[in-house]
Amino acid sequence: MTVLALGVGLLACGCGISASSSNAKGVQLFQQSQYQPAIEAFQTAARRDPNNADACYNLGCVYHRLGSLSNNPAELSQAEQYYNMAIDRNPNHVEAHRALAVFLVEGGQKDRAFHLLEGWATRQPDQPDARIELARLYEEFGDTAAANERLLEALSMDPQNPRTLTALGHLREKLGDYEQAYHNYSRSLTYDRFQTDVAGRMAALQGAATPAPAFTAPGSNTQVVREGTANLR
Repeated sequence: MTVLALGVGLLACGCGISASSSNAKGVQLFQQSQYQPAIEAFQTAARRDPNNADACYNLGCVYHRLGSLSNNPAELSQAEQYYNMAIDRNPNHVEAHRALAVFLVEGGQKDRAFHLLEGWATRQPDQPDARIELARLYEEFGDTAAANERLLEALSMDPQNPRTLTALGHLREKLGDYEQAYHNYSRSLTYDRFQTDVAGRMAALQGAATPAPAFTAPGSNTQVVREGTANLR
């Protein structure tokens, strides 16, 4: 099972100029594989802004990367702690919930991953993102009916949410319903035209009787998001 395979990317926070500067420095260091200096930069950002969820998330990503590379239980434990810290500071932190779910599944704790995301959805009855992430997890474990149900719940909360529409398109395409997939992708682009992958899928669906292999829906990897890049918050 390759649930949300770890492809670490960093979040640049906008919480305070000083904290944001340290966080951006940490992103740069991480991209240069200078992990310890990156940790120090993110820790500085967290100290300068105690409510900074993104810095905690970034620290979790770095320790997740290090622990996975070296199979180091201590570093993996720190990753989990920082992901939880990010969620404590921002209960709707999408990337932290996704990353923690990845972490738990990688550690053979599938039930805890579902419990995490289901609890998030229960606590946030009007939050589409919680349903989108839960749907992704259901899909990864082969329960497309449950995934579809969660995405329809998310769509009922916000019919113009491009992430929901893209996820629905991805699921429809996977199930072979190419006409509906195209429709979902088209609607998604109406609300967010800067989705090059979605535009590519539409072209593939329109131009081929048998579509090319489906792309991985945006957000399916654990992302360490950086200020100024395509998938930033």
